[in-house]
Amino acid sequence: MKLARLLVWCVLLGLAGWGFVIEPSMLRQRQLQLAVADWQGPPLTIALASDLHIGAPHAGLPMLRRVVDQLNASQPDLILLPGDFVIQGVLGGDPVSPAVIATELGRLKAPLGVFATLGNHDWWHGGEDVRQALSDAGITVLENSAIRLPGTAAPLWLVGFGDDMTDHAQPEKALAMPPADARLIVMMHDPANASALPARTLVAFAGHTHGGQVRLPFYGALLTPGRAPRKHAYGWIPDVPAPTFVSAGVGTSILPVRFNCPPETLVLRLGDKELS
Repeated sequence: MKLARLLVWCVLLGLAGWGFVIEPSMLRQRQLQLAVADWQGPPLTIALASDLHIGAPHAGLPMLRRVVDQLNASQPDLILLPGDFVIQGVLGGDPVSPAVIATELGRLKAPLGVFATLGNHDWWHGGEDVRQALSDAGITVLENSAIRLPGTAAPLWLVGFGDDMTDHAQPEKALAMPPADARLIVMMHDPANASALPARTLVAFAGHTHGGQVRLPFYGALLTPGRAPRKHAYGWIPDVPAPTFVSAGVGTSILPVRFNCPPETLVLRLGDKELS
């Protein structure tokens, strides 16, 4: 009986060490591909890092430097940063100013540009401060706005939705900007607005959920913030009008824990059916 109790405690301590120490310190890069039947021109490589939460335990400036280096090493055509750059109230956190975060993000390089949206934590911090810091670092912030991507074979626009949790989301406003014949790439902080995507969207990206931070086998995300259903917490999500991927992000909020949901950046190659 004592041996059984000892084994149980060892397992529990091991799981706690993994979830609070080891896994949150990881940084993997998830490689994705998406074929578009009538794609014109060479493939487009899109890199993304969401929910940086710089200042959370395990997600300080050294982690940010790893993220920037990892994204640059993928040699993307386009880099997307869908919000939550700062922290509020995470246990054991040490807040970092938006200006310091943006200065490091200013090292990101992509021929088509580096773009961001703001997340709920950015607005709770003072959204305009975060926006200005990113802009000063050469990062274009798309809040319910859109921009044509230069140098693409067919009209291709990048659309950014505002944050849903803080009532900044205006998908209709953003989607009214591109012309009717344009194909779209959409970036949003929160997948709650994925149902607003039009069919001409080639791919959309979101963060916010952190994948749940804790994902149980055969169940998935233990908790999901915001209006999005739990089945939309991570990965390619079902029942939306266009292919939409929700990232697990990099940092943490509330508790500095991750289990079966390590920090990640994404690289997606978008092109024709011959992608390999």
